[in-house]
Amino acid sequence: MVANYAITGGTEILQVAEAVAREKGIPKDSVVEALKSAIETIARKKYGHEQNIRAEVNQKSGEFSLFRDREITEEVEDYNLQISLADAKEKEPEAEMGGFISEPLPPIDFGRVASQTFKQVLMQKIREAEREKQYEDFKDRVGEIVNGIVKRVEYGNVIVDFGKTETILPRDQVIPREVYRTGERIRAYIVDVRRELKGPQIFLSRTHPNFLAELFSQEVPEIYDNIVEIKAVARDAGSRAKCAVYSEDHSIDPVGACIGPRGTRVTAVYNELQGEKIDIIQWSSDIATFAVNALASKTRDAVVEVAKIVIDEEKHQVTAVVPDDQLSLAIGRRGQNVRLASELIGWKIDVVSESDESTARVDDFNKFSSMFAEALDVEEVIGQLLASEGFQSVEEVAYVPVEDLLAIEGFEEELVEELRNRALEYLEANPPVVEEKIVDNIPALPNMNDEIVTTLFSKGVQSLDDFADLSRDEFIEIVPASGLSDDEIDATIMAAREHWFKDEDKEAANA
Repeated sequence: MVANYAITGGTEILQVAEAVAREKGIPKDSVVEALKSAIETIARKKYGHEQNIRAEVNQKSGEFSLFRDREITEEVEDYNLQISLADAKEKEPEAEMGGFISEPLPPIDFGRVASQTFKQVLMQKIREAEREKQYEDFKDRVGEIVNGIVKRVEYGNVIVDFGKTETILPRDQVIPREVYRTGERIRAYIVDVRRELKGPQIFLSRTHPNFLAELFSQEVPEIYDNIVEIKAVARDAGSRAKCAVYSEDHSIDPVGACIGPRGTRVTAVYNELQGEKIDIIQWSSDIATFAVNALASKTRDAVVEVAKIVIDEEKHQVTAVVPDDQLSLAIGRRGQNVRLASELIGWKIDVVSESDESTARVDDFNKFSSMFAEALDVEEVIGQLLASEGFQSVEEVAYVPVEDLLAIEGFEEELVEELRNRALEYLEANPPVVEEKIVDNIPALPNMNDEIVTTLFSKGVQSLDDFADLSRDEFIEIVPASGLSDDEIDATIMAAREHWFKDEDKEAANA
């Protein structure tokens, strides 16, 4: 049976340590672990640092016990850490290979030096436990709004006090023109919490888009209850913000719910953000509708009216056509309105006036009509029909499915066949200008021919990397009549990707 040996002075030190722990707000288990570490440190100084010493603490009586643990092994290489099975069974008959044998150690006196060491180690462990508690308290609070007191301002960075924790509001996360004074209350959004050597670092922000979203969540019960959802937020902190809201309950007006009776809810957020103007708009899954809503927000006591929307899904780009007298209104001061609208919908938005759009459309129509009439040697009306249907190159006439040409009013099979033949003859006599790197690379890939290369070029696949980025389905969509099997397409794409692996190997070798 293992005996317990008490260490002199343990009860008093335990009482002091628990008092410190209560003051710091650290859990009792953390106090016990700190005590164990302190006792083990002192014991190793007496019995040797090579020993595997373990301390046990009786949390009721304050008594301490010390043990030396050794692993049971077949061959003993280090007597301080290992013990043979035969020797272990002499001490404990039930000992088994691979287990540990615990041997009690004599008590130690807490002399002046030992007591000082104990206090230093104990306080260090308590500080570590305090930092760990702070981290545990805040790690799950990322994304919340917290209230604190301004403790001081250093070089534009605001030090915020949350009782026993200090956090930093960096100057680049402060709303412009805000001035903070020591002792005043502040609200901020927790962006990140990191565990670092000097303690947990809590990063705050008042410019983050989610800060505005969380403010609305506190002011609008419908958002808090998930009846209304904030889909997206775009901010120019301190100046203007756009917030897109949506509700699956059609009986609820999400925009009206956020504005509140007589604008009380949005005004509360407006005041917290130091007068930041907020546009609340209706979110839509249809990108065209969403873009119109984002641009048509109320600005300068007027509403932007979008006359036409053109969507380019491949480039994720939206072109909005507005009346001439509203162009500057839609763009906003220094492009603010269109920039925030682009951030909100996640697509690039270009704003043009009706007159500019009309002029550009007419110019493009005339340019393509003349180009088709000259290249295909047809009447101007044929070129106009092709241009009006969106054709912009001879390559498209030569390689698009026949059904696309037959869909044009007045185009019959005989005419379509003749147009395709003339287009192919023109391309053979006037091959497209291809960049040198494409000539050197893509045509050299297996299974490539001039027709496929030309079609790829006309569809924007103009480099080896462009080709390597393709999937099999994308290749078939671009060149539906390539005549290649799935295996041949896959082999060609993999051949285009070979230089990626070579580059990676070079980087690894250099590293």
